[in-house]
Formats: sequence, C-alpha cells, structure tokens
Amino acid sequence: MQYFESDGLTLAYRIEGEGTPILLVHGFASTHKVNWIATSWSRTLIDAGHRVIMFDGRGHGASDKPHDRAAYSLDAMADDVVALLDHLGEPGVDLMGYSMGGMVSLVAAATYPDRFDRVIAAGVGERLLDKGKGSRDVVEALLAGDPSAIADPAARLFRDFADQNGQDRVALAACFAAVREDFPEEMLADIVSPVLIVAGETDEAAGAPEPLAARIRNARAVVVPKRDHMKTVGDRAYKDAVLRFLTE
Repeated sequence: MQYFESDGLTLAYRIEGEGTPILLVHGFASTHKVNWIATSWSRTLIDAGHRVIMFDGRGHGASDKPHDRAAYSLDAMADDVVALLDHLGEPGVDLMGYSMGGMVSLVAAATYPDRFDRVIAAGVGERLLDKGKGSRDVVEALLAGDPSAIADPAARLFRDFADQNGQDRVALAACFAAVREDFPEEMLADIVSPVLIVAGETDEAAGAPEPLAARIRNARAVVVPKRDHMKTVGDRAYKDAVLRFLTE
C-alpha cells in the first residue's frame, strides 16, 4: 500500500495495471480489497486495458479512522477522491463507486465536473432520494457489545460485515450516521459526465436505478437480474455493462 494526505488524514491506496485510468470507491464497511480485488473487478479492468486506482476510504481498511461524525460528509469523501488524483498528478479519470462509493462518486462528479470522464454509480437507485432515512438501528448494532442481542436482521448484517473485515466499528458508526443524512439531490443537475447507474433487480437497499438516472442529464440505468445488494457487486452482468459503457 501507498499513502496520501487529505484533510489532515492519511489514506491508503493501491494501483494496478496500465492504460486508461479508472478510480474505484468502495462501499460502506468494505475495503478496496473486499470490494474490488476479491470480486475480480480489478483483474477485469486490467484485462480490459485500464490502470486501476483503488483506495481505502476514511474510516475503513488501512486508512485513518476518525470517530467524529462530522468527518464523514459526502463532500469530505468526494474531496478525498480528488486529493488522490492531485497526489498522483492525474488530471482526469473514469470513476466508479459501489453503494456508499456510488454516492461519493455522484457528489465528486457534481463538485468537480472537469475531473471525471465517465462515472459509474452502482448499488444505488431511487432509495437514495428518500428523505428522513434513519441510522439508529445500524449505529446501535455497530456499537453493541454483544452482537447476539441485535434484533434487526439488516442491522446485524452490517455488524457481521464490519466484524468480518476487521473494521473499527466506532468509526463506521460515525460514518453511517453521516451518510444516511438526506442526499443533496440538487447536485445531480451539476453532473455533466456520462453516467451509468447500476442496481440489482432485488436490491431493496438501493431501489430501482431508473428514477435516479432520470434525474441526471446524461445518464442511463442498468438492472442486474436476480441480484440483491451484496450479490450485484461481483456479477458478470454488472461487469459487462460497465465494460461496454467505458468503451463507448
């Protein structure tokens, strides 16, 4: 791993392959290894002629893990993406994020429209536009001393995933509380790059991708058949759709 600085934090990154650069932003409670290497995404993109830039977001993996909720705004995490580009001297790249990483990618594309050629936001859909999304169940599950006492099945999945990946659960609780705030949907009008929105057919966390794509001027949606939030990320149909999008 190599490291760069952003907003006073030290964040870890990794680069593989040669060719057209693409930067990948992982999902909540994941890491670059879990989201992009274990799913063979990095190998798929390298074989397609891409230089793959991956990093562990703040609060995750080998990067610094502040415990302050204010450190995890989508704006701050979008700034991390551009700080990495600046560190590498990359004027512009393709950008792909999954789930929370998809949210970060949309904010980055809206805030820095000249830095991204094409944008893929996967694991997100119409639920991103919901107002008043709560975070209490998951935050309590992440902070619980005894995981067997967690009653909510969805919250227990987040806890199990965090433990499986050896994460700092206090940092994740702060992160989750921040990213569950209402998404700044007015920013979608500022995105000028071509955008691909991808979600699984049975992904209840994301919802249908078409209503979200309809809010972005140059976007289209892809539905991955018979896949939920966890199974979409490594699916061949998702990969094929992205490879087609990147070569257009």
